Amino acid sequence: MSYRVRWTETALRDLEAILDYVHAEHGVVFSKRLHDRLLPAIDGLRGMPERCRVVPELKAIGVRAYRELLEGPYRVVFRVRGREVVVLAALDGRRDLEELLVARLIERP
Repeated sequence: MSYRVRWTETALRDLEAILDYVHAEHGVVFSKRLHDRLLPAIDGLRGMPERCRVVPELKAIGVRAYRELLEGPYRVVFRVRGREVVVLAALDGRRDLEELLVARLIERP
């Protein structure tokens, strides 16, 4: 059984920002390594996305619809809808999730 993985524009911008930051701080080699590690891991969600944990901060308030894939310090937040995995965000797990979500809500027009 296979799922289709679909990225939101927000998640694509997140990934680009993470890779740009790593490139600026550590150079192209580290940025390429991270890219080559993250994308196959996310593509692996085609198989069994339910194997990933529910986002703990959301689970604590009773929201169980969102899961996350952990790859090093990075968190890829997604939701399963039918046979589709919708990638919603790619975040640095060292940052506060609540703070990031509030910032996103404030930025929206």
